[in-house]
Amino acid sequence: MAQAMKIAIVDDEQDMRQSISQWLALSGYDTETFASAEDALKVLGPEYPGIVISDIKMPGMDGMQFLKKIMGNDSALPVIMITGHGDVPMAVEAMRVGAFDFLEKPFNPDRMSELAKRATGARRLTMDNRVLRRELSDGNQLMKKLIGSSPVMERLREDILDLGQADGHVLIDGETGTGKTLVAHALHAVGSRAGKKFVLVSCAALDEEVLSKRLFGPMNPDDAQLPAIEEARGGTLVLEDVEALSESLQARLLSAINEQGTPAETRIIAISNMQEQDRTCEDALRPDLFYRLAALRITVPPLRQRGEDILTLFTRLSEQFSEEYGCDAPQVTAQEAAQLLQAPWPGNVRQLINIAERAVLQSRRGSGTIASLLMSDHEEMQPVMTTEGKPLKEYVEAFERMLIDNTMRRHKGSIASVMEELCLPRRTLNEKMAKYGLQRADYL
Repeated sequence: MAQAMKIAIVDDEQDMRQSISQWLALSGYDTETFASAEDALKVLGPEYPGIVISDIKMPGMDGMQFLKKIMGNDSALPVIMITGHGDVPMAVEAMRVGAFDFLEKPFNPDRMSELAKRATGARRLTMDNRVLRRELSDGNQLMKKLIGSSPVMERLREDILDLGQADGHVLIDGETGTGKTLVAHALHAVGSRAGKKFVLVSCAALDEEVLSKRLFGPMNPDDAQLPAIEEARGGTLVLEDVEALSESLQARLLSAINEQGTPAETRIIAISNMQEQDRTCEDALRPDLFYRLAALRITVPPLRQRGEDILTLFTRLSEQFSEEYGCDAPQVTAQEAAQLLQAPWPGNVRQLINIAERAVLQSRRGSGTIASLLMSDHEEMQPVMTTEGKPLKEYVEAFERMLIDNTMRRHKGSIASVMEELCLPRRTLNEKMAKYGLQRADYL
C-alpha cells in the first residue's frame, strides 16, 4: 500500500499544536509537532513524506522566513499557513512565496482536513514521480523490470546492454503492450548518455502542425520549452509511433540526422507500433530515413513466446496489486496456471497487468476465476486450448516452479516452512530449486 503521509505541525502555542494534531490524527493522518521553525527544519528535507501546517506569527524564525527556507530546500513541499484574522496581505504574500494555501483564524477544522487531503495528495504524486524518475535513470533498476528467465528475455537484456553502449540510432519494434518504451528508457540508462536528456515525443498523439513545432520549432514566444531536437541535444530523443510521421516531417527529420554527422550528437530511438498484416515500418518510412533509424534494431518479444515468464510476471503483479488493495494475492491453481500459459495474449504485458489487477479485485470479493477473466478478454478462446501445443511435462514444470517460488516468497526463504507447506523432504526441495534456478538468498 502507499506510504502514509505525515503532517508536520509547527506552532509556538502548545494548545494549538495539540488541537490540530488531535483533529488530524482522528482523520487518519500521522502527525508530528514542533514548537519552533528551527526544530522543524531539522527533519523537513527534500524527501519528507508529507506536508507542513505552520503558524505565520512565531517568535524567532517567523512563518514567512520558515516558508522561504522550505521553498529553498524543496519547492514542491506543500505548506499550509495559518494567519490571524484580517492578515489577508500576509496570506497573499505567503502564496506568492510558494505556500500551498492558508487558513485564517478562527478556522473550520473541516476546512483544514480538506486542505490537508488536497496537499497530501499533491505530495504523494510528487514523491511517486521522483521515484519514477530515479528508476528511469537507473539502468540496474530498469533491467530488473525486464523480468523473465526465458531465452528471448535473456537475449533482450543482452541486446540492451550491447546496444546501450553503441552510438547508432535504434529502431525498437514489436507488438503493442510488450514494453517498447521501457526498453528505450533502459537503452538510455545503461549507456554513456545516462546522465543526459531523455526526451520522448509521441508522433501519433499530435496533429502534423503541432508535431512539427514540437520536433523542430519554432515554439511560441512565451513557451519555455525548446523544440525536441534542441531539448535532447547530447542525449536521447525517443520517437514513439515513428511510422505516423508525414512525408514532410520525415524529410525534416532526415535532414536533422544528416546535419549531426557521425557519431551522432543526439541519439534517436524510434519506436514502431505497426500492426498491419501486410505493412511494416519499413513500408511506412522513406528508405533513406528507415535505414538511418534502423542502424541498430531490437524486436521486443510477445508475451506468448516467453513461456513460464508469464507465471512469474503474474505472481509479481498480483503481489503488487494485493499490497496496493490491502488483501491477499489470489492462489493460482494448476488449471489456471495452464490457462495463463495457453492464452494468446494479443495485448501482451499490458493485458497481463490488467488481468492481474482484476484477479486481485475478484479475490478480494471472493468470487470469479482467472479463466473467466481470460474468457472475457477472448470470447473465442476455449478454457484449455493452446495457441502453441506444448508437452504436458512443460506445463507441470512451470506450475511446480511457480508454486515453489510463491511459497519461498511468502515464507521469506524459510526452507523449513516451505518443506512443511509443500510436504517435501529437504533433498527433493533442494533438487527442484536447483532445477528451476531458484536461490534461497533471493527470498531473504
